[in-house]
Amino acid sequence: MRKLLFLCLLLLSLQSSAQTAETTKALSEPQVEMVDEFRAEGKIYIVVAVVLVVLLGIFAYLFMLEKKLAKIEKELNKDANKR
Repeated sequence: MRKLLFLCLLLLSLQSSAQTAETTKALSEPQVEMVDEFRAEGKIYIVVAVVLVVLLGIFAYLFMLEKKLAKIEKELNKDANKR
């Protein structure tokens, strides 16, 4: 639970500091044609969906790995206390 809270706070802090002078300058410049085409054809949503699925998959894998490691650590501590 603490790790999830930490991750949420981290993402919020990144979002709040994301707009700097460089990004506002970059936003005023002409954008890449490919992005305009994707947005016009509605394909940008597919790109965003794929990125989200990949990130969610990575986070799910890390969460399951953390649970497995916690279980193994608990078993090792239990065995060490028996000795």
